[in-house]
Amino acid sequence: MKRKRRHLTAEFKARVAKEALKEEKSIQEIAQENDIAPTQVSAWKKELEDRMSELFERKNAADKQLRHHEKRSGQLERKIGQLV
Repeated sequence: MKRKRRHLTAEFKARVAKEALKEEKSIQEIAQENDIAPTQVSAWKKELEDRMSELFERKNAADKQLRHHEKRSGQLERKIGQLV
């Protein structure tokens, strides 16, 4: 009989990937405890490893954009002050 497809939450996937990243248990143990395939655990772990640096890249880009907008806002406020 075919297994019904489950929809797993992002939180669940993150928790499993984080557990695999710690390497306190084998991939097989984590998979059995969570009733998922070991290949899926490995895939989530790899995706987490590959995308961790993006968190910091996005933060740096957002900080740079915020500084730009704050600078521009200050320029516009000074311009308004000159016109009034």
